[in-house]
Amino acid sequence: MILEILKAGLLALEDYVGKHILTCLVPAFLLAGAIVSFINRSLIIKYLGSSASKHKAFFLSSISAIFLAACSCTIIPVASGLYYGGASVGAAFIVLWVAPAANILSLIYTGNILGSQLLISRIVSAFIMAWAVGYVMNSFFRVKDKFEFSEAMESPGEKIIQRDELILIFLILLSLLAPNYLGAGRTYLQKVLIWLILTLIMVLYAVFKISKEKTKAWLFETWFFVRLIFPFLLVGVFIVGVIGSLIPKIWVERWLGGNSLSSSFFATMLGAVSYFATLTEAPFVDTLMKMGMGKGPALALLLTGPGISLPNWIVVARVFGIKKALVYVPLIILLGTFTGWFFGNFIF
Repeated sequence: MILEILKAGLLALEDYVGKHILTCLVPAFLLAGAIVSFINRSLIIKYLGSSASKHKAFFLSSISAIFLAACSCTIIPVASGLYYGGASVGAAFIVLWVAPAANILSLIYTGNILGSQLLISRIVSAFIMAWAVGYVMNSFFRVKDKFEFSEAMESPGEKIIQRDELILIFLILLSLLAPNYLGAGRTYLQKVLIWLILTLIMVLYAVFKISKEKTKAWLFETWFFVRLIFPFLLVGVFIVGVIGSLIPKIWVERWLGGNSLSSSFFATMLGAVSYFATLTEAPFVDTLMKMGMGKGPALALLLTGPGISLPNWIVVARVFGIKKALVYVPLIILLGTFTGWFFGNFIF
């Protein structure tokens, strides 16, 4: 019994390492390091900092996150890069939530598999939850940097980012997104090939266009995020594999039917502790709905399944602090439960 449980954890770890390191985590870490190294802090502080207009900061964070096809773990380096670069905690956590919960790739896939009703509901509820997350996180953790106001003052003619560095960030972002967008429906090896070609282009560009000093600073910041996040991510994935082997299927079928508050809560908790890679949540929900799962709990699982996970909990606590994790995770569970119940009883 114990050996089977450990085997399940190791298999989950093997699957994650095999399918996500190259095409997801490597470009995500490089992007996080680039954000901190190359983008002038004054831009992030001006538009996304705690002194900026909340409506503008939350809107920009929500819209930009739609185009990041990332899972709940891959997005952490990007969100933490924004946060340590000067963004407010609310804006950073909106990116942390929206990118996995409502990125454009997963939305298209949801519409194709589950229909327009669940698609529209997922979009609307994800953005309502995002703004709630932003306001709550900003309210609990209002001030991050005492010197934020002085740093937000831009010097006349000061560039936010150099053109060569902006192109490099674009190439890194392309290597992160293209395997999922261009590789949709293709084999994993084909996705790796897409990633490899784009990564080689990015490396060559960095060698010829970025100075050695700036490249060294970029790689130093990237390594900082790797050391901070990666070990805890592996531990979290292993634990999810163990938990998955202990949950009987009959429990899922029994407690996720209907649109009651309890069924939405159980669906939210199932999503909150499980790990769903980008695009895997829609077919999983479709399977459960065919077994009798209600539409309300289905929506809750569509949101929280890719939006958070047990590895996500662990790494968020490590990167942003335990207090922020203790506010963010229960908040998502509460919002997911209420959203599933409300849409299940009053919308569907």
